[in-house]
Amino acid sequence: MAEHQTSKAGPTSSNGSHVPAAWIKTELARHPQRPYPMDFIEAIFTDFSEIHGDRAFGDDQAMSCGMAWFHGEPVMVIGNLKGRTLKERVARKFGSPDPEGYRKALRAMKIAEKFQRPVFTFIDLAGAYPGIGAEERGQGEAIARNLLEMSRLRVPTIATITGEGGSGGALALAVADRVLMLENAIYSVISPEGCASIMWKDANKKQQAAAALKYTASDVVALGCVDDVLGEPDGGSQNDPAAAFATVDERLRYHLASLRTLSVDQMIAERYRKFRNIAQFYTSDSAAVQATASTGV
Repeated sequence: MAEHQTSKAGPTSSNGSHVPAAWIKTELARHPQRPYPMDFIEAIFTDFSEIHGDRAFGDDQAMSCGMAWFHGEPVMVIGNLKGRTLKERVARKFGSPDPEGYRKALRAMKIAEKFQRPVFTFIDLAGAYPGIGAEERGQGEAIARNLLEMSRLRVPTIATITGEGGSGGALALAVADRVLMLENAIYSVISPEGCASIMWKDANKKQQAAAALKYTASDVVALGCVDDVLGEPDGGSQNDPAAAFATVDERLRYHLASLRTLSVDQMIAERYRKFRNIAQFYTSDSAAVQATASTGV
């Protein structure tokens, strides 16, 4: 993509100011031709059979769940849907699920647990839908319930962030044994526009916020928030979707095989330990702490 080619001096905007690398990654993650979760699902899995409804309120068009085959093994696949046309995007709320979407996903996960099938989730959403109806129907509770239940599912779980991984809406599908992230994806507690509106009262400072949030793949892998960063074709996955699909397919097979070497109890214990240790920046010297306690100094 010509607009993203940069010199050693770094990219600049039309007015000559510096464009943070994080913002360039953001534009790539949001590229309209970038493969969406269902594109990955259709390319990597076979015989996808969709499950509809949350058995409580309705069937959220922004979330797709179903059984499929992965290299000869039955699995459960879950991904949010964004849509390509304007009509599809409006119907799917631009990929942001309602609470019934998360409850449908949880229903699918519990089915997978019952029949001992691995769970694969694919994530590309800016966040859960913030509408009044969604809040009235328990958006926060639905997300919290997913966090709790995913943390103790007794089957292998692998989450892949293919574009935007936004806030609790993404985390509700990402409490997994392995969290993978494409090289040009982003994973953040808030969008740069939202952060800029809160911190500087000016959404136009989104590029500054993008740099401050540290949400690119290289940033979040250093924090321990993801387990594997997957390379993309030059310029982004939209330039060679087949290559991106092949990369994701290979890494999914690798991580699933790795998880198969663990017992169920070991797998859950490692999952718990991983999320308890995310983003710990300081460690205390136990000996020094004990000495201080004994001397009172």
